[in-house]
Amino acid sequence: MELAFKNKAKVLHASTSEVYGDPLVHPQNESYRGNVNTTGPRSCYDEGKRVAETFCYEYFNLGVDVRVVRIFNTYGPYMNSLDGRVIINFVKQALGNEDLTVYGDGQQTRSFMFIDDLVEGIEKYMALKEGYLGPINLGNPQEFTVLELARLILKLIPGSKSRISFLPLPKDDPIKRKPDISMAKKVLNWEPKIELRSGLEKMIDFERENLVKISAEKQVV
Repeated sequence: MELAFKNKAKVLHASTSEVYGDPLVHPQNESYRGNVNTTGPRSCYDEGKRVAETFCYEYFNLGVDVRVVRIFNTYGPYMNSLDGRVIINFVKQALGNEDLTVYGDGQQTRSFMFIDDLVEGIEKYMALKEGYLGPINLGNPQEFTVLELARLILKLIPGSKSRISFLPLPKDDPIKRKPDISMAKKVLNWEPKIELRSGLEKMIDFERENLVKISAEKQVV
């Protein structure tokens, strides 16, 4: 931020829906201050993002053109296979005929945005001529339970021998997650276009081809 201040640079800060913690307001809008356990196992991530937004706010007041976007769960091709988020985990497990690990009863909800929609939203945000701090939610307001996601992925990979297994729910794991994107619609004229099923098909095709490539490389070695 200091470098941006000295060079009069425009800055994008990629924040996250984690600033809302385990929300008591649903869906989550930008004015909601969140419900975060400051001493819990997720606090480093949650509070790190929250204090980063505070830095942005302070430098915005000093004249830096900084823009804060709160990104909700995003997926797509080229994700790091060790990313750890639910979609890449499920796709890898299903393609590898491993059990899909669902935490708790799987009734916790998430909203999944395909990467192309996120990129479009960020581009529109940064293209605004007038500096606008935000924050602005970017996410897909379609809401699914984790169990629904697991079943859909298995349906899209019909040859998989995977089953669904249930593990204990981690502490402070959010029960509901859904963005209110009214601000993005109003300010950016943006909303996501890619449905979950369509996005998952693209991601599964990519991961399947990637597995074939890795297998071929191992055989050569």
